Amino acid sequence: MALPLPLPLPAAAAVLAALPVLLFGLICMIAHVTARKIPTFHRHEEEKFFLNAEGRKESVPSIDDPATRELSVVVPSYNEEDRLPLMMDEALDYLEKRQKQDPSFTYEVIVVNDGSKDQTTKVAMKYCEKYGSDKVRVLSLVKNRGKGGAVRMGVFISRGKKILMADADGATKFADIEKVEEGLENLQPWPNQMAISCGSRAHLEKDSIAKRSYFRTLLMYGFHFLVWFLCVKEIRDTQCGFKLLTRKAASETFSALHIERWAFDVELLYIAQHLRIPIAEVAVNWTEIEGSKLVPFWSWLQMGRDLLFIRLRYMTGAWQIETRKCN
Repeated sequence: MALPLPLPLPAAAAVLAALPVLLFGLICMIAHVTARKIPTFHRHEEEKFFLNAEGRKESVPSIDDPATRELSVVVPSYNEEDRLPLMMDEALDYLEKRQKQDPSFTYEVIVVNDGSKDQTTKVAMKYCEKYGSDKVRVLSLVKNRGKGGAVRMGVFISRGKKILMADADGATKFADIEKVEEGLENLQPWPNQMAISCGSRAHLEKDSIAKRSYFRTLLMYGFHFLVWFLCVKEIRDTQCGFKLLTRKAASETFSALHIERWAFDVELLYIAQHLRIPIAEVAVNWTEIEGSKLVPFWSWLQMGRDLLFIRLRYMTGAWQIETRKCN
């Protein structure tokens, strides 16, 4: 039986050259076929209410309603019974002092319990009881949606003219809201009342590298490269959880959001750039707090996959930026 002849060198080179193209085409097809065309937003019946300070149910408002507060602070929280008090104490101390200095300043803090298995709701409700449910509201989700999903749920029930995303760990000094507010104001005039100001830790990068292992540093640089190469080029730090949006910008971007977990910030800014929403990046004070939910290797791997799929799904038309009402 005659053995098959090896491919001539030019033919073998052509086959090898075609492999990356075929692989890229396959990945594009998988990204397109597995995509949910419309952003998923489903609110369980229990999520249409929050408990007031007296323990009674009250219907949640909608971001489609006119604003009735100057500022809404949305705090996504998953198993944060230990870290949440420090953040809430600092935030509410600042907000109360600011309101005393300027009685026209009104605010609300919305703690979104993202399906926690600990006493996060109980801890948050203590602040509701102390300050009143007009200032502190607790929304408990039936199941864990991921940080992006929790933030979106909080945004959709916000009453503020401006909406601030703030992490439950208190890693960013809350008084730095004045810095991101200034960044937002400097973007005026806001086209269609839309603008975003992002807190940034990029100025702290050298110090953080010195404290990280080589492996984590490599993961960080790889993630930053993918963000820059695939999605967002103008913002150095997309992942700082301290972002201030005008009400209109929050409504337009979050209603078009697909990603509900760690990479949601990147898609949010990708959407904002597509909609030509002006974005400021402002340096803020930041301290690493123990207890992070981010698992270094697997979380970065998931985010890398999500970044690739964000780019491919928008590129192939599987996802399109269409805003809608969120009632």
